[in-house]
Amino acid sequence: MELRQLRYFVAIVDHGSLSRAARALHIAQPALTQQIRQLEDELAAQLLHRSAQGVIATDAGKVFYEHALAILKQVQDAKQAVGQSADKPSGTVALGIPQSVSNALALPLLNAVRSTYPEITLQLTEELTGNLITQLKSGRINLAVLFDDGQLSSFAATPMIEEEMMYITRAKSQYGVAGRKSVPLARAIQAPLILPGLAHGVRPRIENLVRSQGMSLDNVIEINSVAILKSAILADIGATILPVAPLLADIERGEMVAHRIAGERISRTLALCASRNIPLTTAAAAVEQLVLDVTDELCRSGRWGHTELLERE
Repeated sequence: MELRQLRYFVAIVDHGSLSRAARALHIAQPALTQQIRQLEDELAAQLLHRSAQGVIATDAGKVFYEHALAILKQVQDAKQAVGQSADKPSGTVALGIPQSVSNALALPLLNAVRSTYPEITLQLTEELTGNLITQLKSGRINLAVLFDDGQLSSFAATPMIEEEMMYITRAKSQYGVAGRKSVPLARAIQAPLILPGLAHGVRPRIENLVRSQGMSLDNVIEINSVAILKSAILADIGATILPVAPLLADIERGEMVAHRIAGERISRTLALCASRNIPLTTAAAAVEQLVLDVTDELCRSGRWGHTELLERE
């Protein structure tokens, strides 16, 4: 198995066509086909399904695609690590951010990287927490902001912030609590709650707290897209319990209202994580520190509201 075969395979899957991949790779299509056949023979598995509409990965091909991406990323990182200067870090750094965090952190971080390290290309991946964990373990991304649920021991994790979760409704909602600054948990869960799935970091925290109080969530509308969740709240389909960050613009415009949960502080802890087995490049280490610096500034200035900085060693 050769690295070029991995690159060829990834290109075919990405382009969905042997001919388009051949053009992008600047090689003849018969030569490309021969390399893929050799790869399939070595693996004793069919990786691609060919049809008149194009080429798609088989189930085995989808698994191999993830491994191929991780291997190619680590090879690229190794080359960059050898060639870059400690005083002027350069190269590509892949950072994963949960959907509910990106609204607060992504743009300030992008601006900070561009101004502080112009030679670094920052690749931001917005995913569910479960997907980020898989990508970080495989080496497809260098760093990830993850929710610390006590299961991060396999990573090198640095505490970032604790973020309070609020009861959020549309302004003048049928599920609102007008005139009150806080709402009891028992009252909050009476409304249809629009929540992410269990693979998302906030959902297990809410479920565990509700069960600890001898109650249950009986009316949940499960939506994993922040954009669709916003639309559902604005349509007054239900309320949610989330940090304010992903809905801050709507709250500031007066389209949504956020209330604290009375008597029960529901929060989540964010940590910046890296692999324990794959060393960070100089560029990735520089971005790691910048993520922490930007988070500190956003928290202290109040731009990332209802957060508390956590102590670090």
